[in-house]
Amino acid sequence: MDLAVEVFSLLADATRVRIVLLLRGDERSVNDLAEAVGKSPTAVSQHLAKLRLGRIVRARQEANRVYYSLVDEHARTLVTQAVFQAQHALGEHSAHHPSTR
Repeated sequence: MDLAVEVFSLLADATRVRIVLLLRGDERSVNDLAEAVGKSPTAVSQHLAKLRLGRIVRARQEANRVYYSLVDEHARTLVTQAVFQAQHALGEHSAHHPSTR
């Protein structure tokens, strides 16, 4: 249970959730992620370090650039489901459910 709570703790940050969502499709560099989330590369690097410690993302170095990707599909699924839950909490109809009308 403690490890599961730690995963939720790691993902209880809007920037880290955005990073996970951005990494759903492909690996990206720190600078690409920083631009996409509107944060400095230093701030994004700090978030990535936490996600690496939690084994949510992994790094691959190519020359002088580091590229990040998700370790597996579990974080992607967890964050996607959290977004769906938030949409429901806001009363929004979401594309993941067929229309009941």
